[in-house]
Amino acid sequence: MKYYELTKEEERLIEDYEEGELRSIPDQLQETTRYRSYAKSSLNRERNINIRLSERDLQKIKAKAAEKGLPYQTLVSSILHQYSLR
Repeated sequence: MKYYELTKEEERLIEDYEEGELRSIPDQLQETTRYRSYAKSSLNRERNINIRLSERDLQKIKAKAAEKGLPYQTLVSSILHQYSLR
């Protein structure tokens, strides 16, 4: 099992849950559907960014991408995605 450090807010939510202070909301299915649509629309949007790299770094990235058979933009996007999951 992975160990995750909890924020103070997460710790407070766990305490409230364990003490029975959390209550169900009315129309839970409708609220869940609504918030899922919010998350889907905000998380699936792709955005363009501009970044300045040294020519040397860019050439190294392009070489690594060529080794893997990928466009270099795809490699950069993949690296950023992997980093964001940590």
